[in-house]
Amino acid sequence: MKKKLVVLSGAGISAESGIKTFRDSDGLWENYNVEEVATLDGWYRNPDLVTDFYNARRAELAKTGPNDAHKLVAALEAFYDVTVVTQNIDDLHERGGSTHIIHLHGEATKACSENNKKYVQDIGYRPIGHNEKTPDGYRMRPFIVWFGEAVPLLEDAAREVEMADILIIIGTSLNVYPAAGLLYYAPANAKIYVIDPKDVQPISRKVTFIKEKATVGMKSLFEELKKQA
Repeated sequence: MKKKLVVLSGAGISAESGIKTFRDSDGLWENYNVEEVATLDGWYRNPDLVTDFYNARRAELAKTGPNDAHKLVAALEAFYDVTVVTQNIDDLHERGGSTHIIHLHGEATKACSENNKKYVQDIGYRPIGHNEKTPDGYRMRPFIVWFGEAVPLLEDAAREVEMADILIIIGTSLNVYPAAGLLYYAPANAKIYVIDPKDVQPISRKVTFIKEKATVGMKSLFEELKKQA
């Protein structure tokens, strides 16, 4: 039986594919205040602005692709039972080849009703129209977990981490809660690796730090984990 390996990924793994986040630019996300485009209040104040913002993100996503870090995470499935828990809304883990992915913060390539996120549908990279409606007659919105909204898949993610023999934390500062708390669900004997070129917040667990960008750190860790399998 393969060992259980869980990857907790954040913006840093997709940065090398050219995808920016607001945390890289002093609270701005592509020159927008996060309150305008990543909160429910922002949606109700100006749904056209929010729709246009995510239409642009989706169009950018269509022009980029997974990098070596995404591909190496997927390649670990040859040796381990791998689950990816990602804070990212992009589909680069899927396109990199991973088959079991939990998107904590939603998915850019999906849309839903503004009425309690009903009628979730895959829309790929196409834009959402300003007056586009879902079958319940409500406006179609991006299928994103905005700040202040519940994180419905958090319990599923916690259960996966609870079973982990190995936990890899890659490209996340561990500052965004509740996702950052997932680390502490790992069993006491689990091996924990943190890949990030920047310092992350103090961790009160025994971890192995790999202070490299995602592609470089994953390359060295992949070889090590292949030998351990």
